[in-house]
Amino acid sequence: MHDIGFESHDHEACVVEALKTAETCCAERQAQLTPVRRRVLEILLQEHRAMGAYDILAQLAQEGLGSQPPVAYRALDFLEKQGLVHKIERLNAWLACSHAGSEHSPLFLICRECGAVAESAIPRIGLRKAAEDVGFLIETTVVEAEGLCPICQKAA
Repeated sequence: MHDIGFESHDHEACVVEALKTAETCCAERQAQLTPVRRRVLEILLQEHRAMGAYDILAQLAQEGLGSQPPVAYRALDFLEKQGLVHKIERLNAWLACSHAGSEHSPLFLICRECGAVAESAIPRIGLRKAAEDVGFLIETTVVEAEGLCPICQKAA
């Protein structure tokens, strides 16, 4: 996938493409994308927003896929380890990765007004160079930036 940001796009094609990517990634890693794990990813992709575990669990329960918190948390943990979702610490919520299948350092742009979240990727070269200059080895990088999305900027 690519940076979608806050722009409109063909959402149905986006979901289909992301699910295919997830299936391919899991198959290559010999990781099992169970029906519950797949459904959790589908929910995040369809909603196209950051969601809390209990919001996801409510949907799973309505569909008869589980009503206990560990069901959602285990699925989210698996999907996060596979690089298919990201946890947005600021919101205590998860977002489907828009760059699944590619190594990247995510940049989350969080609208402080409406709560919308967009994912972009940070070039790793500058970060790695800065870390190497002080003898530090970066293993993961996540940046969360808060501001106003284009819609909220126009409304202000």
